[in-house]
Amino acid sequence: MAAAGAIAAPYILPSGRLFAASGQQMAQHVVYVLFAGGVRQQESVLQRYLEDAQNKPGLAGNIMYNILNGDPPTQKIAYGTDPQQGTKGSLPIPRLLNDTIENMGMLLPEMRATSAGHYAGLNTLVTGNTATTQGLKQKPVFPTIFEYTRRHLGIPATKSWFVCNTLLNSYPLLNYSEHENYGASYGANLLVPNVVFGSRGEEHLANAKVYHPEEQIAPIYEMKQFLDNTFKSNGSGLIEYGITNTEEERNDIKEFIKSTFEKKRLGQIPFPPVTDNGDLSNIGYAIELMRWFKPTLTVINLSNVDGCHSNFTGYLRSLHRADHGVAHLWKEIQNIPEMKDNTVMIMIPECGRNSDPNPILDENDWYAFDHSDQNSLRIFGAMLGPGVPSGLKLGSESNPVGNIQDGVLTVADILGFKDSVISTGMVNGAAMSWFDRI
Repeated sequence: MAAAGAIAAPYILPSGRLFAASGQQMAQHVVYVLFAGGVRQQESVLQRYLEDAQNKPGLAGNIMYNILNGDPPTQKIAYGTDPQQGTKGSLPIPRLLNDTIENMGMLLPEMRATSAGHYAGLNTLVTGNTATTQGLKQKPVFPTIFEYTRRHLGIPATKSWFVCNTLLNSYPLLNYSEHENYGASYGANLLVPNVVFGSRGEEHLANAKVYHPEEQIAPIYEMKQFLDNTFKSNGSGLIEYGITNTEEERNDIKEFIKSTFEKKRLGQIPFPPVTDNGDLSNIGYAIELMRWFKPTLTVINLSNVDGCHSNFTGYLRSLHRADHGVAHLWKEIQNIPEMKDNTVMIMIPECGRNSDPNPILDENDWYAFDHSDQNSLRIFGAMLGPGVPSGLKLGSESNPVGNIQDGVLTVADILGFKDSVISTGMVNGAAMSWFDRI
């Protein structure tokens, strides 16, 4: 309770590199975006909009025009924002980048996932291995990229962050594994901005309250319950951790939280121009975190497109906003002097979505989609930054290249310790750094 300021960020371990980095660093910072909650290939890289999903011949187009090359749809626009008058969602969000990420970096348009499930996919994205039999309430069995980064570079947890957009389900379990040679000792700081800086955070943390231990016992226990719940997954099963911050690092985290509350009050959080869902506010707080800590590794989780299970229109809007948010993220990285021209950004979805729809119709009478068939294993990947070839497109629909396990080795390659990770034998044998695939 005394460390209330360190809410959702208790992870620091003794510094000091245990193993020398095994290669040359391409950049000193990596931002790894777990791109939304199940992205269907047909509406993303294949740019079919309504043509395929809703059987609307001729209604194709690119709604991710910050990331991908291609012209947007010209009819039945429902993925944008609302004008003062007119059809809901009929105002597309203007493009933020002067050029596409596809042109500035590289695109793997047809990769393969190994599971159609969200948690298994996210688990694979951060471990480089496939734990398809692992339980939903279980921390990763294999070490995560956070642990590899901290152990092999000798960095503190304030340089390794998992910015999660929810405390629900099992997402907050991903910041370290239960592996005996890694584990909590090398875990990442966990920040859930929409909880920490949300209404409950405002109530308990914003003013850095100090309670009298005898006269104000009730609010003390209320704060304790809030802090405890912050580390719970789906309301049960306290996430265990065994790491404490040094005094200096704890104070740094507390000052960051205090500063962020003040910036929120003044309207100075660097949110994307359109911030009308949780993913986009999550990106704004992630940028504020990067401005403060300049992390070596920042992993950002997005999941709003998961609404595709019951609302295809909402899915299209969330996909359009995810493109907008990632573009804003990249622009703001260039405004951080320590990270400008020294950061590689990677994005990969954790799974795709089905080829055929389910029976649920949304407000436009468009069918929704789940994720359980072979089409759900089709995903894409993109990367840009120092050392990344520009304009490279690797693979195609008829010739898939890359798989979901590649992310960990690609990050390790950029930061200079890929061989050390490979030597552990705990990354799937099919995984490769994208630079080796090139």
